Amino acid sequence: MPALVLRRATEADIPFIMETERKPGYDQFIGRYGVEEHLAQLANPAFAYLIGEDSEGTPLGFVILMDLNRRDGNACVKRIAVASPEKGMGTPLLTGAVDFAFLETNAHRLWLDVVSGNLRAQTVYRKVGFIQEGVLREAALMPDGSRSDFFLMSILRPEWAARRG
Repeated sequence: MPALVLRRATEADIPFIMETERKPGYDQFIGRYGVEEHLAQLANPAFAYLIGEDSEGTPLGFVILMDLNRRDGNACVKRIAVASPEKGMGTPLLTGAVDFAFLETNAHRLWLDVVSGNLRAQTVYRKVGFIQEGVLREAALMPDGSRSDFFLMSILRPEWAARRG
């Protein structure tokens, strides 16, 4: 597995982000934005756009964190996607984003929601230390118009610190 380096995204990364979030099958599990929304969020200090790259600078995936400026320290993993699934990049990408959230911001709780049918993502989230807190019943509107549950998951700063040793 190649090493993964995390860096802040720039406007030049938006085409990669948009291409990745539009991969076939991803519409079942992750959202997508237009260029204007990505640009606005990239400029917003409440958001962090992070790119995971290999040692040669090839982008492998991205993470969007939001609500980083909340007084209560409840930050959110809004979106995570890898360019090539099933290559083992999701775990190091998310691990790096969690480290970023707890090392670079005042986040106390990092949360996310995941479609109940997205078992691959749930495995990655649990591996990184996220714990399921509850179910948002039929909160996800799927591309075909059907509804699915969201699982609410989080990791707390003390849990993250204990995992790091």
